[in-house]
Amino acid sequence: MWPFSLAGTSPAWLVVLLSVADLVIRVLAVGIIPGNRRPTTAMAWLLGIFFVPFLGLALFLLFGNFKLSSRRRQQQEQVNERVRAGISSLSDAESGYPGPEWVTSAAELNRRLGSLPMVDGNSVELIPGYPDSILAMTEAVRKARTFVNAEFYIMSTDHITDDLLTAMEEAAERGVEVRVLFDHIGTLRIKGYRKLLKRLRAGKIQWKRMLPLLPIHGQWRRPDLRNHRKIMVIDGELAFTGSQNLIEPSYNSPKHRKAGREWVELMACLQGPIVTTLNVVFATDWLSETDESLEHQLQLPSNPEPGKVTAQVVPSGPGFITENNLRLFNTLIYSAQHRISICSPYFVPDDSLLYAITTAAQRGVDVELFVSEKGDQFLVHHAQRSYYEALLEAGVRIYLYKAPFVLHAKHFTIDDEVAVLGSSNMDMRSFSLNMEVSVMLLGEDIVNSMRAVENTYRDISHELKLNEWLRRPLAARYVDNVARLTATVQ
Repeated sequence: MWPFSLAGTSPAWLVVLLSVADLVIRVLAVGIIPGNRRPTTAMAWLLGIFFVPFLGLALFLLFGNFKLSSRRRQQQEQVNERVRAGISSLSDAESGYPGPEWVTSAAELNRRLGSLPMVDGNSVELIPGYPDSILAMTEAVRKARTFVNAEFYIMSTDHITDDLLTAMEEAAERGVEVRVLFDHIGTLRIKGYRKLLKRLRAGKIQWKRMLPLLPIHGQWRRPDLRNHRKIMVIDGELAFTGSQNLIEPSYNSPKHRKAGREWVELMACLQGPIVTTLNVVFATDWLSETDESLEHQLQLPSNPEPGKVTAQVVPSGPGFITENNLRLFNTLIYSAQHRISICSPYFVPDDSLLYAITTAAQRGVDVELFVSEKGDQFLVHHAQRSYYEALLEAGVRIYLYKAPFVLHAKHFTIDDEVAVLGSSNMDMRSFSLNMEVSVMLLGEDIVNSMRAVENTYRDISHELKLNEWLRRPLAARYVDNVARLTATVQ
């Protein structure tokens, strides 16, 4: 308490004032912080404030609000209302999927939370090769006629992305409307940020930082609220989405190159009505950053049924009241009858997701989890490891993708019915703090395609066994458990 530390050096009135302030902070914190927060999150904040009241309060004021500004939330709700009221082309394309009732129930959940319908007649090509997806996007941009919309968490100009950026610049020069969004902090921390800005400013590409932190321009918010989406839409006919950022596979890091560390990704090239719904997500984010509406772009492709895959886009993040991705993931996992395969580079589940996965394994569903043997983020990797014992004891099979590679792909499959692919990790950051986009893909064919990718992971992974894990050093267990505490602060 303040009286003991300041009594001999401060005036009595200051000691009393600080003591009263200390007490008021503690009393108010107990009644305010638990509101609309998980108990574990609230307890973490309360402990910080009780141990170091003034510093704890300052950190809470800086990081405690995990929602975007009211203006942005209102914009999101306005867009949702417009979609609900009916972008006519999307309403006409709405699915009549004949699959199991639990699948249509999950689709209805997605529609109520994210406003976007499930649509039939799509084609989906999975692209697991890192340079292959960049090449595919480059070729698509070179053929663009009307517009290119690109939105990525991280964007870089380097030897891998140079051709793609050149293609976008050339498209803009020939009259194509090229719009680019990149996350401010996600891109700022990458080597070569100033070089990227110089290049963008020199051309005709329209670009904006997402969720910028520029206090001198009046742009300020909680620093770790980020836009983590990866979307590219060309002419409303073709779209790309998945886990990959626009950067070379070692993230422009000499340390990673020296270690031979590269990121392993999975992207999808999509055609059909699903392209329009992905473009709705881009248009929403563009509106938020520029106040320019792109509703004129939101029409069905000229080839309305290029394939047989039924699909639904699921946007999520602090712009929504609910945790759309977490609710979908839990719904699908509880619905599984036979098999669940999960790939998540940062697997730090909340209690609800952990219970869903372990319960599935305990009721006889075959559950497997693919994660990196060695993660690229120290605290997240060790927090992730703290869950392995509970997973293994429940019967989940864990496959460690061989180091030095980082398995950064984000997807999972349920039985022979559902595949989910996108930008969302299975961690509390992706559920509460990041703006994410996922695509739910339905049907045995797309599930088999995803399983073929999962099989390649298994072939080069080491399966972790419970007895092996229980023999790890006590020091490693201690670090894992300490890191786990950081996962609760949101």
